[in-house]
Amino acid sequence: MSSEPIRVLVVEDDPVAADAHALYVGRVAGFTVAGVAHSRAEAVRILERAEVDLLLLDLYLPDGHGLHLVRSLRAAGHSADVIAVTSARDLAIVREGVSLGVVQYVLKPFTFATLRDRLGRYAEFRASAGEASGQDEVDRALGALRAPQGGGLPKGLSAPTLGVVTRTLRESAAGLTAAEAGAAVGISRITARRYLEHLVTAGCAERSPQYGQIGRPELQYRWKPAAH
Repeated sequence: MSSEPIRVLVVEDDPVAADAHALYVGRVAGFTVAGVAHSRAEAVRILERAEVDLLLLDLYLPDGHGLHLVRSLRAAGHSADVIAVTSARDLAIVREGVSLGVVQYVLKPFTFATLRDRLGRYAEFRASAGEASGQDEVDRALGALRAPQGGGLPKGLSAPTLGVVTRTLRESAAGLTAAEAGAAVGISRITARRYLEHLVTAGCAERSPQYGQIGRPELQYRWKPAAH
């Protein structure tokens, strides 16, 4: 890979999410934030004045669909790659995005570890250069973009349940114990704790002992303010 960092434009209408995405990008070696846009129009203005290699693009923007932005960029000859960050699960949109040069999709909610993995795979793909010696080398270059089966979650954890646990924890200003999270989500305390521990490992949540109860103190989990 070139010694020059990969320049990323974050396009996200939610200011809190945009700041979180920019923070995430800045934490990945080999990447730098070229700008942050909260609308399609603002993204176009930044692209007119700044060098951008990759768009981290939310598909639902206040002034138009993200793929409309990508289509207009392609028509103008802009070759920046795109990673779509979205809650959209419509496979027709996914297919359209692929035809426009969307190299990856990251479904919300996601953790820093997920985005770090996708950016790392993109960097590996981007580093492929020269002439391939054969089919195997072509397959390896394209395979770098593919996420592992299961989306990188530990065995036994599911993305939908992780999304519910994530949303529940984010909405609790005081934090939650595993028992409280399990009761709110409708899963066992032990299962809830596995999801909460995963969020801690991913850097999205933090835990601390909760004292004042009889017996062993319980662990209290809180969403980190900078996490998304």
